[in-house]
Amino acid sequence: MTADRSTLARTRSGRVLHIVPVALRRRPHVAVVVPCFNYGRFLPAAVGSVLAQPGVDVSVVVVDDASTDDSLEVARSLAAADPRVQVIAHESNRGPVETFNDGLAAARGDYLVRLDADDLLTPGSLARAVAVGEALPDVGLVYGHPVHFHGDPPAPRRGRDRASGWTVWPGTQWLADRCADGTNVITSPEVVMRMSVVERVGGQQPLAHTHDMEMWFRIAAFADVAYVRGCDQALHREHADSLSARKVDDVKDLEQRLEAFEVLFAGVVGEVPGASVLRSTALRAVALRALEIASHRLDRGRASESVTQGLAAVALRAWPEVVGQPAWARLQRRLQAPGGWSPRRPAAVLASAASRVEAERAVWRWERHGVYGGAR
Repeated sequence: MTADRSTLARTRSGRVLHIVPVALRRRPHVAVVVPCFNYGRFLPAAVGSVLAQPGVDVSVVVVDDASTDDSLEVARSLAAADPRVQVIAHESNRGPVETFNDGLAAARGDYLVRLDADDLLTPGSLARAVAVGEALPDVGLVYGHPVHFHGDPPAPRRGRDRASGWTVWPGTQWLADRCADGTNVITSPEVVMRMSVVERVGGQQPLAHTHDMEMWFRIAAFADVAYVRGCDQALHREHADSLSARKVDDVKDLEQRLEAFEVLFAGVVGEVPGASVLRSTALRAVALRALEIASHRLDRGRASESVTQGLAAVALRAWPEVVGQPAWARLQRRLQAPGGWSPRRPAAVLASAASRVEAERAVWRWERHGVYGGAR
């Protein structure tokens, strides 16, 4: 299916569309905000991956958050070498949210990308993403597949530099699916946002680990969402110093997801028709996920009392009625089993195997469709 006005009408009617990609007909301007704190060693590669993008005009706003390494000097040298690079320097450390929002205030373009200084864009990723936005004006957020890596950036994978298709969801349906499973399906650098939609919904909210997630969901409440299939759109570096790797265990992760949903529906999204139902769905999903993780940890013999209690507390906070649900009963049976719950019990072995199979299926769906479940 090619993109045209009838396609837009069908998208708004509630259908998930699978569309044959069309080429760009102009050179849109993409503004890329690069928050940086002590990533001077990675910064040239990140900025270079933007400046080398074909088919689009780009500008880069590097915001140094009072780094204690040579990040500011590196950023200024990049700006001196290329007029498309601008540098903003914080005198004191303000954290990732204020750092991005300061860059957003200075960014000018048709589209927007937030690129951490330790991540990279793949060659051609911006042109592939904005082609969707140019063909479908109601799309406000485009994402694709990110490659997670350790050490040196991997070489481009053969055949992963072209889009095989676009999947387009009505934004509220994509948001409803995320509320139903309580998860975030986006890493971060693979996202391209329409600037006019960002100007409408605002920048990031002061959340410790889920500021990106909340912003993606907020955009989806007001614009359609698209996924670029069949290609790698960004490279996400995994290392011990990254924000995502620090201080985020299962309990903290779910607490932060819960907080993201609470902030989301306390803001402009709370005024969207059906918001109260979406909120209830999301909180229920977080609660059930907390209990699922707690039971799975017990089945694998990897549960501490503090983590189990923490997960149960998250579930109760999110959805007090969870105490009457089968998931709560399953967890209580494990906690109250005579002699303690052993991963060698047949029930534990079967449950653990089923969990592994479902996790593998979810990853398979995400790799190909950009979502773990829901309509695709």
